[in-house]
Amino acid sequence: MIRNRVTELFGVDHPIVQGGMQWVGTAELVSAVANAGAIGMITALTQPTPEDLRKEIARCRDMTDKPFGVNLTVLPSIRPMPYREYAQVIADCGITMVETAGSNPQQFMSIFNDSGIKVIHKCTSVRHALKAQDVGVSVVSVDGFECAGHPGEDDVTNLVLVPAVRRALYIPIIASGGIGDGCGLAAALMLGAEGVNMGTRFMCTVEAPIHENVKQAMVDSDELQTDLILRTLRNTARVAKNSVSTEVVRILNEGGVFEDVRELVAGARGRTVYETGDVEAGIWTAGLVVGLIHDIPTCAELVSRMVAEAQELISGVSATVSVRAA
Repeated sequence: MIRNRVTELFGVDHPIVQGGMQWVGTAELVSAVANAGAIGMITALTQPTPEDLRKEIARCRDMTDKPFGVNLTVLPSIRPMPYREYAQVIADCGITMVETAGSNPQQFMSIFNDSGIKVIHKCTSVRHALKAQDVGVSVVSVDGFECAGHPGEDDVTNLVLVPAVRRALYIPIIASGGIGDGCGLAAALMLGAEGVNMGTRFMCTVEAPIHENVKQAMVDSDELQTDLILRTLRNTARVAKNSVSTEVVRILNEGGVFEDVRELVAGARGRTVYETGDVEAGIWTAGLVVGLIHDIPTCAELVSRMVAEAQELISGVSATVSVRAA
């Protein structure tokens, strides 16, 4: 067992977070992660209304008596959402931990602070991490360039970003992006993180509510099977490489604007991928870690395996590396 500030702060056994994922972070996956002793996050905006989120939280509580959280991501979208209403439902339902992403979480901090909710905020740079610490979040999740979704525009990988953020902050940090096994967990701890945040790896588990074809596509992929889309719009997103992502990249590289790709990147098409298993039906999110995914375990198997591997690796290094005094 790995004990540190993250496990103590959130009352969990393992410093592993299942990050928020649109259309994927539902009660089935979240409860399985929580029951495995890690931190599961319901994705608030997967639920069409705040009231639906309330029902999803209740449904998850029927599946687990362990703590779990909710992800609230605020990003430019075709259809703006009532974010403060979602935040208020999170507070009203007695959720104790929230993962925020996208915009500065300051607009929600009064709601969360008044309810004693601890906030993990996802950041892609040192400057954003410092700002998050200043507004009072409890933990920063550092998103390296390897991550799925939105890795920011600085293109800094976790090997550099995690220790850079660690030097700058006094609150705990967790590493996100490119992590899917015990080696990644051990490496993150050595770099100064106190846990890891995983999305893509948890998509490829038995309990993830997506079609088996999508999971198998990840198993069959290597580390080259992702695309960076929307780069010219400075809204970079890392997604699984397919005919749609390739077309989006082509259009924008040839001078296209968002209106030219709006329908190609629509979230509804990505949902169709997960529901039907047609991996060419739309854009769907995946990180570079697909190159490290070779099976489809249960969440319990994945978490226990990762922790055991990390502990073995750390112990092995301690036993074989000698430090000679100068």
